Order: sequence, then C-alpha cells, then structure tokens
Amino acid sequence: MNQKILGYARLARPANLPTAAADIVAGVAVTGIFSSANTDIFLTAISGSSIFYLVFSSVFLYAGGVILNDVFDYKIDAIERPERPIPSGIISLRSAATYGSIVMFVGIALAFLVNSVSGSVAIILAVSILLYDAIAKKYDFFGPLSMGICRGINLILGMSVLGTLGYWWIAVIPIIYIFAITLISRGEVHGKNKNHIVLAGVLYATVIFAVLSLAYLYTDSIIFPLLYLALFSFLVFRPLRKAHSENSPENIKKAVMAGVLSLVVLDASIAVTFSTWWYGLLILALLPVSKALSKLFAVT
Repeated sequence: MNQKILGYARLARPANLPTAAADIVAGVAVTGIFSSANTDIFLTAISGSSIFYLVFSSVFLYAGGVILNDVFDYKIDAIERPERPIPSGIISLRSAATYGSIVMFVGIALAFLVNSVSGSVAIILAVSILLYDAIAKKYDFFGPLSMGICRGINLILGMSVLGTLGYWWIAVIPIIYIFAITLISRGEVHGKNKNHIVLAGVLYATVIFAVLSLAYLYTDSIIFPLLYLALFSFLVFRPLRKAHSENSPENIKKAVMAGVLSLVVLDASIAVTFSTWWYGLLILALLPVSKALSKLFAVT
C-alpha cells in the first residue's frame, strides 16, 4: 500500500472505528425498536436508513477526532511517538488538520440526514471532541472525564434515531467506563500507574453493576445480559490484573487496548437489555473486526 495512503489510514485509528459503530447500534436498541414487544414493522423498516447514517456519522466523527488529536499532539509525538504519521513526515501537519476537519464535518452532515435532534447531538459531540483534543486531555481529572463524555454522547447519538432522547441518562455508563480506560492510559509511556489501575478496576465493577441494574429493571430475562457481562469481565479484568502485577508500559498498553475493544461487548450487554438476544450478537460481531484491525493499526 502507498505509504501516504497508509499514513492517512493510520491517523484515523481503523481498529477503534467499529467500537464507535457499536455505541450507535446499542443506542438504537435502547429506543426499543428491536424489542420483542415492538410489532411496528414499518417503524423498524423506516429506521434502517437512519441507523446507517448514524453509524457512519459516528465513525466519521470518531475518526475526525483522533486525526485532530494527532494534530494537537504533534510536538509531544515528535518526542514520544516519532513513528506516527505526522512527526515522521509521512503526512504534513496542514494536510492532517484539513483531513480531520473534513472528516468531522461529514460526520455532522450525515447526522442531519436523520433528523434535527441527531444533527444537534452530532454538533455537541464534535465540540466535545475538540475540547478534549485541544484542552481537557492535559488535565488528570478532566481529561478522562471529557473522553468519557464524548463516548456517552455517542451513545445518545444512537438513541436520537427516533428524534427523542428518553433514556439519555444511560450515557453515564460509557462515561464511567471510558474514564477508567483513560486513567489506565496515563501510564502507557512510562508505566508506574498502579493507583490508576486499582481505581479503574473499581470503576469497571461499577459499570458492571450498573448494567446489571438496568437488566433487572428493563428485561424479563436477565440471563443474556449476564452472559455478555461475563465475557466483558473476562476480557477487561485479565489484562488489567497483569498490568497491575507487572506495571510495565507494554502491559498497560495491552490493558488499554483490551478496554477499548471490549467496549463492543459492553454495548452488546446494554443492547440485549432493551432488545432481543440476537441483536447483541450483531454488535458482538464487530469485536473480531476490531481485533483483526488492531493487528494492522495502532489502537492508541
């Protein structure tokens, strides 16, 4: 593959993009469109194109965000990650800034094709992403919180498919989860972040309890959310424990990667609470896609 084309692809973090799509599909499930109680086939059919637009809106917004993140970080990356496309000279800073801006604009435009509520949520998400990239990530507390808020708004973007936001408060779950992952990532370069890892473990447990509470309140069959949460727990706690026992940058990076990719499983567990069991499998199918792409492209 052409080195420049590969550089543009690397800037967008392809392995992470299926996790953005998973947020949308989970958010759509929360509306009840795919629940066994919904017999309005017309409503389900009408929502098809809207879901398509929202999925790609989210993917483009996420991609634009990570591209512009590298633009803002080019001085730091020149020291800590000189192999990245911008500091290595493969992609110029100006080209990357233009690329990221266009990609983000396309994401907003796609959301407006669904309805004005979706478009408005997309604008709020884009602004939140830019605030994280430019300012919030520099702070130990507000950085992880800002990143979590971006993911929470992304879930809300999926909920906006019908033009209403009745369950917006569920976005607290990905906010807590991404806060935890971002805390762990603070030791990716130098290690020595055991306290952050312990706190992240507590936050992971909080997220699991929150989804279990949702399942208890909103589904007649708690077994399916339990199965997804069991898989989720295995995927996130195993590398986290290793990163704590051997607190090296390599193990921390693996814990972060596991956390990011396992967001797909968390989304699936939320989705099956508000839909049928097979809908969660559709989301879960994005996990091997992310894992395959993570072998070709960096996750962090």
